[in-house]
Amino acid sequence: MGNLLCCVLVKQSDVAIKERFGKFEKVLNPGLQFVPWIIGDYIAGHLTLRLQQLDVQCETKTKDNVFVTVVASIQYRVLVDKASDAFYRLSNPTSQIKAYVFDVIRACVPKLNLDDVFEQKNEIAKSVEEELDKAMTAYGYEILQTLIIDIEPDQQVKRAMNEINAAARMRVAANEKAEAEKIIQIKRAEGEAESKYLSGLGIARQRQAIVDGLRDSVLGFAGNVPGTSAKDVLDMVMMTQYFDTMRDIGASSKSSSVFIPHGPGAVADVAAQIRNGLLQAHQTNA
Repeated sequence: MGNLLCCVLVKQSDVAIKERFGKFEKVLNPGLQFVPWIIGDYIAGHLTLRLQQLDVQCETKTKDNVFVTVVASIQYRVLVDKASDAFYRLSNPTSQIKAYVFDVIRACVPKLNLDDVFEQKNEIAKSVEEELDKAMTAYGYEILQTLIIDIEPDQQVKRAMNEINAAARMRVAANEKAEAEKIIQIKRAEGEAESKYLSGLGIARQRQAIVDGLRDSVLGFAGNVPGTSAKDVLDMVMMTQYFDTMRDIGASSKSSSVFIPHGPGAVADVAAQIRNGLLQAHQTNA
């Protein structure tokens, strides 16, 4: 019906290319347009003005001889005032864009090491965008933005990079663990030192208490029992300690003890040895 009335509907965000007897006539904007076919006018084609996106995968090699696949995302659209150039000058704009992307990426990436490629992907994208915009504007296309959305090294290289990263993290973890164990050992040593110090104080006080108790016992017994000397009282105390020791050894089923000659006479011999040692030391000092 529209053809009979010589009317054509151009959709929003589109433009139509009008020709007359095979020659470009004009660009038709969105809306209802009059195309009198009886004088040789017709629509040669349509172009969309919407933003378009093209993802390009490019395999190349870095400076350190690692093959990588770089994925670039190109966002572009047709310029309204150059719609005729976009329609007539390029038969396949996507192939043209891919060719420029390949050229720029394969010129930039081989100058960089693999790590630098990841760090400088924004600079690579900017170079691609500048080159594309300069080239495609002449053909009626505007490059709005270029993004490097992925850099994929070879699988073996990726595995090696992951292993290096894992080893570095394990090394850091080992250092942290060693530092923690060091702190624990230091604190344990400080605790043991404090414990031994307090234990020494307790033993010293215990021995002082024993000495004070023996002294009081000797003095009290000698004062209450006439005719007894300090030697008699000390022998009796040592005999009492001897029997207490034998009782404790017999009461324990798992005791590890060193046995020495024992008996009532042996106690007297030990007492005599201690007394003689003290007397000899006193005479030496005198």
